[in-house]
Amino acid sequence: MNPLPAKRKVVLLGSTGSIGTSTLKVARELPDEFEIIGLAASSSVESLAAQAKETGVRHVAIYDASQEATLKSLLPTDVKIHIGATGLLEISTLAEADIVLVAIVGTAGLYPALAAIEAGKDLAIASKEILVMAGEIITAAADRRGVKLLPVDSEHNAIFQCLDGHRGTESEISRLILTASGGPFRTWSNEEIAKVTLEQALKHPTWEMGPKVTIDSATLFNKGLEMIEARWLFGIGMERIDVVVHPQSIVHSMVEFTDGSVLAQMSRTDMCFPIQYALTWPRRIKGALQPLDFPKLAKLEFEAPRTNDFPAINLARRAGLTGGTLPAVFNAANEVAVDAFRAIKITFPGIWKCVTAVMDAHQVTPANTLDAVVAADHWARETAAVAIAGELSKI
Repeated sequence: MNPLPAKRKVVLLGSTGSIGTSTLKVARELPDEFEIIGLAASSSVESLAAQAKETGVRHVAIYDASQEATLKSLLPTDVKIHIGATGLLEISTLAEADIVLVAIVGTAGLYPALAAIEAGKDLAIASKEILVMAGEIITAAADRRGVKLLPVDSEHNAIFQCLDGHRGTESEISRLILTASGGPFRTWSNEEIAKVTLEQALKHPTWEMGPKVTIDSATLFNKGLEMIEARWLFGIGMERIDVVVHPQSIVHSMVEFTDGSVLAQMSRTDMCFPIQYALTWPRRIKGALQPLDFPKLAKLEFEAPRTNDFPAINLARRAGLTGGTLPAVFNAANEVAVDAFRAIKITFPGIWKCVTAVMDAHQVTPANTLDAVVAADHWARETAAVAIAGELSKI
């Protein structure tokens, strides 16, 4: 692990999304702890330019090359603009950076994440797809380069905190328990679930997130992705990673030890908590975040997920246990299916029916190179699109 500098210099990929804007909020509150030195976005040039002016960064990246001229017109002349996929690699490997926070939804963050690791940067991971698709490659590279993988997802950050002092002692760990809000439809009947509309699926009961992640929460695919991610982050087999529904979203995840003791991490439902801990670890810094008011919590509820009615958890366990390219296929097929649901091309249950069909059709191969992972991702996207347009058009 790299020695910690007095003030960590952070490159933020996905700065205009929900995680990115929360990261900038934390940065405003803790200016003596870390400094944002690079920002990257997909296409939101106005927001990116405003962030660059606020933070005073000298490096920005825009993935959509067609926006270069517009971005240039909005920024001071001394700001370096990095363009496209190459630009993401360039900003992820800035010599002065200590840590790169990847908050890019989808697969676009995979190559920048690996490039940052190879350049010796610690990696704060908010994009589930990085470890779901290429967990073997990413963790091996981090071990080889001696850099730290710091989870930003609230669930993985919670487990990371609960395992503090127990790292390297896998024999003491019985289970990792990821909590799930259950989404807005956890109590709905099968008949009601079959008629879920896009508007209903985009209303999460406790978290404010982007549309893809919000729908994944409603289907529980987000929890399936998190199970596979946890397998790589913590080196625990899929058979020891479980999910429990916790509607209040106060307990963010738990670790059960072999003596029966359980450690849980709790905080308000604010992504600034895990972001701050990931960026200030191993220290805890007082900022603007408010603690829990226990008398006002009233109650904490837990229940088993309805895996028969929401099959994503079982599909994820199958993908994680099988390994190879199947997790990448699981992820890619879900992305295509969610896009199809958002375009009103398939029903809500059609999302997991599409993923199941694509997984069933896949011939699993080793996922020990990025080429293999990307090829599986492309195959799954093409197969899912064909399935949605063809024999699965009625799902």
